[in-house]
Amino acid sequence: MDSNDAIPISALQHFIYCPRQCGLIHVAQVWSENLHTQKGRREHDRVDVPEYEMRAGVRIERALPVWSDAMGLIGKCDVVEFHADGSVYPVEYKHGPRKKGLHDDVQLCAQAICLEEMLGVVIHEGAIYHVKSRRRREVMLDEDLRAKVHETVAAVREMIEAACIPEPERGRHCEQCSLQNICMPQATEQSVLLFEPLSEDTCTRC
Repeated sequence: MDSNDAIPISALQHFIYCPRQCGLIHVAQVWSENLHTQKGRREHDRVDVPEYEMRAGVRIERALPVWSDAMGLIGKCDVVEFHADGSVYPVEYKHGPRKKGLHDDVQLCAQAICLEEMLGVVIHEGAIYHVKSRRRREVMLDEDLRAKVHETVAAVREMIEAACIPEPERGRHCEQCSLQNICMPQATEQSVLLFEPLSEDTCTRC
């Protein structure tokens, strides 16, 4: 696998959250910060330094680079726990509370798939650590979630190779997006309303 052609695991999370956000970041190469991304980055800084420690017989690796030649993925795990029984347990850090959707779970599962290929192990579960609540949410890495990873990888690769950025779809996810001023979903929504065809009842040609 050429690392230049590999898809960042973070792109999968971006795509499921919002395909246009993914296109702006990974095709147009644009980025902007807001309060939410700044807080998230500060929290990630705590685990973004490669190091390890032993705790109660568990080796804890931080900022561990991972990749999959089979799927063409590359990324980094916030935390990976290596237990004495040989089990491997990835943990992804997130700043805010749990959000609807599978974007965080898919990101975690993609990390696990990379670890499985690299280490020759099978990983059945991992966790999302929500910094705000200081609680872990267990995630079962079942066949449905793995299928979603493969489906998303194919969609992201198609988008990047076509260099095609999807049109915006305004929704609640736009409220916390740092790319609002670049994406301008409200402008697109207004233009649709301005040029919406007249109904038969109001058409002046009838």
